[in-house]
Amino acid sequence: MTTDEKIYVAGPICFFPRGGEIWQSRRREAQYYGFTVTLPNDNKRPPAQSKEHGAYLTLKNCRDSINLSTGIIADLENFRGSEPDGGTIYEIGMAYGHDCKCYAFTRDKRPMGVKYNSGTYVGGGILDFKGRKLPHIDLPFGVCVLGACKVIEGTFSDALHAYMCDLEEESKKKAMRGYSLTQDSPKQTVPRGTRPIVYVSDIFRYEEDAAEKYEVMKKVLDEQGFDAIVPTDAAPGVPVLEDTGDAYEMVYNQFDHYQQHVRNCDIILANLTDYEGFEPSSDVAFECGMADQLGKKLFAWMEDGRNMVDRIPSHENNQGRMLDANGYSVENNNAPINLMFGASFKIFDGDFKTAVEKMKEALQED
Repeated sequence: MTTDEKIYVAGPICFFPRGGEIWQSRRREAQYYGFTVTLPNDNKRPPAQSKEHGAYLTLKNCRDSINLSTGIIADLENFRGSEPDGGTIYEIGMAYGHDCKCYAFTRDKRPMGVKYNSGTYVGGGILDFKGRKLPHIDLPFGVCVLGACKVIEGTFSDALHAYMCDLEEESKKKAMRGYSLTQDSPKQTVPRGTRPIVYVSDIFRYEEDAAEKYEVMKKVLDEQGFDAIVPTDAAPGVPVLEDTGDAYEMVYNQFDHYQQHVRNCDIILANLTDYEGFEPSSDVAFECGMADQLGKKLFAWMEDGRNMVDRIPSHENNQGRMLDANGYSVENNNAPINLMFGASFKIFDGDFKTAVEKMKEALQED
């Protein structure tokens, strides 16, 4: 097969024992079919001056590789909990913001209501281990993953073959009269005023009292001189569909609102607090990566801002690497979370109000 496609291979395998070998095997398979593969470790890093500088250099390599790509294939396996690896979802967000074709694979595409084995059945819904209602129990992943990606049940090979089949169909469609493969990216739909627009990317969006919580957040931002957008807001230019009974149609409409919010803001303020396990919400992680790609100003807060190796139970092996209970590497970059966030966002330890106050101070210093 001959192709001009350049694939970015994403996933948490870099943290696995022998993960580098798996990464390279996926590269060779894609190359066999004529793809160019853009891996971040293809770019040689200059010497790092500190752990934080090393994390920044790694993030830069990831960003540079994605910006050379036309597509991404991401591994959605659960990672330290029931959410996929947050860094991988961040990369999907970056790729989507770059107008890449987004593919992902999983060995388990069952609905979350079936996969989530720590839940409690209450009144027609499922509560997670923290007592929150589990959203979208009829869907396998969060809104942003399903909205941005074609999700294949199977392996990297299966996703690669789906990608190739779609390219073949695109080639056939080029010959159809009046058919166009091109589609312009959505634009900003909110006019700019005199105050910065902050999008609050938060995990409250699926809770029953989300409206009340977001009203409080909007008031805090207003008092500090910001205009606010929250996930539950309408997005100008995006219609609100009546429930059609088609779960995927409805989830894409919801995703369309979220991605438009990211395009419409000047600043993203994200809640990176652990969601299910030790990973952030996949919706928040995606929006963070997309905001990074689009050049927004990046801020976040966490309820526990300790170093990642202090938050996640881990031990040091004889090579000096920190490993969790499954033998997966735990990053030690003097940041509370995966380097994709730690090297791009200014992350505040504490609650939302404290984060807004510190964000304002940081913006005034710039």
